Amino acid sequence: MIPMIVFTYDKTFDGLLSCVFFAYEQKKFPDLILSDSDQKPLFIDEQYHVNTEKEKSLRVWKALEKKLSKIAQNMMLSVWLSELPEIEMLLFRYIRKNINHLKGIEMNFGDDDVLRIKEIAQKVVKEAEHLRQFVRFQETADGIYFAPITARYNVLSLIIPHFKSRYANQSWIIYDTNRNIGLYYDKHSVTEVSFSQKDLSELKLGKLSDEKLSEEEALFQKMWKEYFKSTTIKERINLKLQRQHMPQRYWKYLTEMQ
Repeated sequence: MIPMIVFTYDKTFDGLLSCVFFAYEQKKFPDLILSDSDQKPLFIDEQYHVNTEKEKSLRVWKALEKKLSKIAQNMMLSVWLSELPEIEMLLFRYIRKNINHLKGIEMNFGDDDVLRIKEIAQKVVKEAEHLRQFVRFQETADGIYFAPITARYNVLSLIIPHFKSRYANQSWIIYDTNRNIGLYYDKHSVTEVSFSQKDLSELKLGKLSDEKLSEEEALFQKMWKEYFKSTTIKERINLKLQRQHMPQRYWKYLTEMQ
């Protein structure tokens, strides 16, 4: 019977790379990589907790840089941001195959892991692109522009550079209600913020309450809704076409659709 080997780690990317280093160092290769809080299989032969060590994770990454193009490196990071349950073992296998292969395997599209890496990365990049297009800011009474989002994947880090460049002279917050975490830009730097569960319930609705909006914002939203209503030809409404161009899960953040 083949033994079941499980690694546990701190659920960080550096932690995952540390798992790779540990595996080669100890010549123990896992069947599962889990966080400490994940449910464990009933029958485990060997279990190891791998501490995150920045120096060791950096050594693994530098080894990958020699084997992989910048595109493949970015694809790996995108896969990590997907937060899908399969990514630990998928990335571990992908990394191991590239380390073991003389020239790497990123162009071997006959390999199931290479194809899966590409597939997930494309979905994450597409999600980030949608959010760049469909994020809508609301000016608060404090003069901060606020945009709640419901991201399928953890793509805040991918979209922030775009908004830092485009809205460099404004203070804003983009907030992921799925993960209850956001990034606040104060015209100089970006910091992480989070709200209470009570506030989060309101944010998930997609619209701030009127008392939290600036007077101008409340007026502009009212005017935009009236304009949208007056120019809409009901007979020409095509919901199927709207969904093709803009997935329905983004609608609640658009003033005209509320």
